[in-house]
Amino acid sequence: MAALPRIGDAAVPATVAPALAPPAQGPIDVAFLLSDGAVLIDFTGPWEVFQNVMIPGRDDGPLFRLFTVAETTAPIKAGGSMTITPEYTFATAPPPQIVVIPAQGGPSPAAIAWIREAARTAALTMSVCTGAFVLAKTGLLSGKRATTHHGSFRQFAMEFPDVHLARGARFVESGKFASAGGLSSGIDLALRVVERYFGRTVARNTANVLEYQGQGWLDPMSNRAYARRRTASGAHPLCPVCEMEVDKATAATSTYRRRTYYFCMAEHKTAFDAGPMGFLGG
Repeated sequence: MAALPRIGDAAVPATVAPALAPPAQGPIDVAFLLSDGAVLIDFTGPWEVFQNVMIPGRDDGPLFRLFTVAETTAPIKAGGSMTITPEYTFATAPPPQIVVIPAQGGPSPAAIAWIREAARTAALTMSVCTGAFVLAKTGLLSGKRATTHHGSFRQFAMEFPDVHLARGARFVESGKFASAGGLSSGIDLALRVVERYFGRTVARNTANVLEYQGQGWLDPMSNRAYARRRTASGAHPLCPVCEMEVDKATAATSTYRRRTYYFCMAEHKTAFDAGPMGFLGG
């Protein structure tokens, strides 16, 4: 297999996303789409990256202007119990140049419509973790490469067969769209976005301010450890949907072709029962 080209010290996919141009005046507007169930690190990680970007000698205000947007401004519950009041609704939000979609509850038709419209003029629309499911439901990832949390690879591939799933990718850049793997991967994608706007030195300085020692933003394929599927055993069964270890004594079960399968949650049993071979076929 041919060697991957290199940028700096890291091997990267053959197609390298081009630089992004900041506006001639004013900050880069970044919209964080939220709904009940939003996963905190998925959006607070990128939020901290963007709000800590600085260029020495430049004192004309923040380089990124960050705001939250939701279907209404009614408080939502994120991270299980944190209450967040969105700043804007879909009707009142400024047109963003970057859209960030974290893992959250299933999107409403209004959310899907807003993402499609925002993405039309945005420079970049990015998902983090299973926020990829939300973005894929818009149809905007059709025919493109994307990734998501490794525990959702099978379900994503089944639900969106027209999206090219990149297993083992820390993040994927595909035209005006990008997706990060699970949770902390969003920090690396955000640093990569900073690099595309302002260069590697500014991105490195931002990582240093955050005391972030991760190097995943320099290597899009640094989640290689998750590319290979885990193997269950009798002593250590795995949920066939997400490959999480389960307790046989308490797990929900299904029997398929005379074999018993164990599930980490009822939703995964339901998904498996609807199409077992999608989760077992290689």
